Amino acid sequence: MTRAPRRGHHAAPPREDVLAAAMATVAERGLDGLTMAGLGREVGMSSGHLLYYFRTKDELLLQTLEWSERRLGAERGALLARPGTARERLDAYIGLYLPAGHRDPHWTLWLEVWGRSQNADDTARSRQAAIEGAWHRDLVALLAEGISRGEFRPVDADRFAARLRALLDGFSVHVTVGIPGTGRDQVLAQAAEFLDETLTRGVH
Repeated sequence: MTRAPRRGHHAAPPREDVLAAAMATVAERGLDGLTMAGLGREVGMSSGHLLYYFRTKDELLLQTLEWSERRLGAERGALLARPGTARERLDAYIGLYLPAGHRDPHWTLWLEVWGRSQNADDTARSRQAAIEGAWHRDLVALLAEGISRGEFRPVDADRFAARLRALLDGFSVHVTVGIPGTGRDQVLAQAAEFLDETLTRGVH
């Protein structure tokens, strides 16, 4: 892992540097390896200073997830804007949505934030909903485009998007925790088969 440069006692690193270091720690050592004290050593801050900025570890985790989602959002926007059929871009969307593999750091973080959200306040829940909403809106728009072009069956785009994302979420949990028989390649094949059966069958 690339370590953030150490700074003087009075010079706090930019928030983006702290969040990048937090995600790098999750990738290298898992969530158990992410502590305020350890992260403070990585970025040259005391754990007390980090708590001043983030208040709680829950807030640190949520901000780190939001940081990661902004990066994914930019990548998602680029792939949805590229030329090609709606199905090609839908396959790319699914490829981006699913974990890269067992212990994928983004999904590991997502699962932790989800697990903690049952005790979260309304503001935190709204921020999580905003993340979900961005993925959902992009998927609905892509489905609507494919339907208007005659590439997809005339399904209810909003309802289909909700069901497809629920399917992908379930598979993503299996990939992230490493359930045998649900590796990324197998899940991609399952998703493609589902789309063939429900979205493109009978379309000419």
